[in-house]
Amino acid sequence: MLVLLTYDVSTETSEGRKRLNKVAKKCVAHGQRVQNSVFECNLDWGQFIKLQDELKNIIDPSKDSLRFYCLGNSYRDKVTHIGVKPSIELEGELIL
Repeated sequence: MLVLLTYDVSTETSEGRKRLNKVAKKCVAHGQRVQNSVFECNLDWGQFIKLQDELKNIIDPSKDSLRFYCLGNSYRDKVTHIGVKPSIELEGELIL
């Protein structure tokens, strides 16, 4: 299923900047960055729950926030893109 993941991490302190870096690295490992703090992740339910838990253990909930939008498997009809940074095919073959 396609999950749109957004985060806002306070960077007013060095600890906050470290949390931001950890959250970004975790998100890069699971999806495609489409905006500075927005990722599209193609996950199954188990991966989704695991990623949520991992991110919850990184952030400070009194200063940071996470939002997950589950767009499901029929996401192509739910996403419209205009402008630069075209999306990659999340379910196609990836050639490196």
